[in-house]
Amino acid sequence: MLAWSKKCRVMRRYDQSAKVYDTQYREEQGAKIRTAMGYLTFKDDGVVLDVGCGTGLLFEHIAGKTKFVVGTDISRGILEEAKKKTKFYKNAALILADADNMPFRSQVFNMVLAITLLQNLPNPRATLNEIKEVSESNAIIVVTGLRKAFTEREFTEMLRQAKLKVVTLKLDEQMREYVSICTKAAVKSKFLPNININETSPKTERSEGKKHI
Repeated sequence: MLAWSKKCRVMRRYDQSAKVYDTQYREEQGAKIRTAMGYLTFKDDGVVLDVGCGTGLLFEHIAGKTKFVVGTDISRGILEEAKKKTKFYKNAALILADADNMPFRSQVFNMVLAITLLQNLPNPRATLNEIKEVSESNAIIVVTGLRKAFTEREFTEMLRQAKLKVVTLKLDEQMREYVSICTKAAVKSKFLPNININETSPKTERSEGKKHI
């Protein structure tokens, strides 16, 4: 009951801020997306999931790089704003859904992105398990964590406890979040061409410059 109460508060907050969300957060969200994109390549026939898609800011970065993109969010108001973007992309769809109970079969997506999501959920570990459930066995999973909500150790430990292989953890002093690139297993993937996934510990990259990659 407490878990659902928190989700209801999140829904109301995003419903109320939906129309001004891009004005307030486009630049910040764009920095996180560009950081993740620097490590990723896409399959022409790939199916990508954006969990907690918000107003759909990710679509403009990836819709032209893969076969199909699905965005889910628990806020109806925020999805109304996202619809204004998806009309430009024939390969993008939106679904009103709880990140902990997504309406997909197992192992559907070859890539999943969860940007600015975990701090809004009552049990981030359960959310990560749900993300793993709908991801293919060799999927790439991008997860960010708000620094105000998690220390670096807490964030990486949470990912490891969910049995995600943390390949790279990007720390930028100008961003408010950690950006992690993960896999479900220690396997070599052609979608991370510049990273050795068989590393025993994640590659941590730190930046203090004012520019985002």
